[in-house]
Amino acid sequence: MKALRCDEPGKLSIIQQDIPKVGPGEILVRIRRVGICGTDYHIFHGNQPYLEYPRVIGHELAGEVAEAPAGSSLKIGQIVCIEPYLYCGTCRACRLGKTNCCQNLQVLGVHRDGGACEYIAVPERNVVPATGLGLDEAAMVEFLAIGAHGVQRSGMGPASRVAVVGAGPIGIAAAIFAKTRGAEVSVLDMNTRRLAFCQDEIGVDHAFEVSPDIDDRLKAATEGDFFDVVLDATGSPKAMMKGFSYVGHGGTYVLLSIVRADITFSDPEFHKRETSLLGSRNATRHDFETVLDAMRNGRVPVAGLASHRGGFDEAPGLVPQWSTSEAGVIKALVEL
Repeated sequence: MKALRCDEPGKLSIIQQDIPKVGPGEILVRIRRVGICGTDYHIFHGNQPYLEYPRVIGHELAGEVAEAPAGSSLKIGQIVCIEPYLYCGTCRACRLGKTNCCQNLQVLGVHRDGGACEYIAVPERNVVPATGLGLDEAAMVEFLAIGAHGVQRSGMGPASRVAVVGAGPIGIAAAIFAKTRGAEVSVLDMNTRRLAFCQDEIGVDHAFEVSPDIDDRLKAATEGDFFDVVLDATGSPKAMMKGFSYVGHGGTYVLLSIVRADITFSDPEFHKRETSLLGSRNATRHDFETVLDAMRNGRVPVAGLASHRGGFDEAPGLVPQWSTSEAGVIKALVEL
């Protein structure tokens, strides 16, 4: 079978591999869509933590069940998405239901070879039926679930004033699920096209283009109170540190981004606000189901999100193009 591998930073190739053999309790999935995300671009550019080369990329996966064990609830040909976080199920985090931050976590396409290939075998518990949805929708569940998880972590509600900093796919996902909770949502970014998308497709309440006077503009817009919840999805250490100043008194700061850097903040300001600081890693099965339900109820602008697509054989040339800001990508899908 074919697989898309990042051999080293800056080099992608199509390679040939054997179709994997299915082990006990595993499902063989024929991959039909692969979403390309920030992690894949970081792998291509050589700045992704926790990774060794070469690596078959791909963790936003949709496909059809090709082989299932006797007694499985999954049926041959059924459209599914894959929860790409292979957790041990026995560590303390897993026993507490926090499988997204398992102490022994292996993420497809990062810690081990991913799903940008024709077939993949994964534990049945990581295969999620996408009942009533198509392949495009199923391929976008994972990145949307990351945003949904951060929103759930924040504890926001209908009365919350929320700022999402960074309008890439994860920030967009956070904005979508903040809106489903009825929050007043502002999005901050330097990319005016993405801000327009958030207004037109998601219906966010406010969009702020980041500029040198952004602090004054946010202060004026919120009558000096700033925000109850701030979610950072920038992937920028400088922006992540700056985001502390956007959190209002008694507010919560959620870091969706992960970077190779130390993040520092002013302790007096942190304590003055009694800020709650939360990390948000990956997503859980509950978050996947939250996204699937929102899709079925028409609360996710799927058609608008899928801005770019291409065939598998063209992917080594397309991924570098899609990784540039000039490409205007919201979400790119590779079709098999």
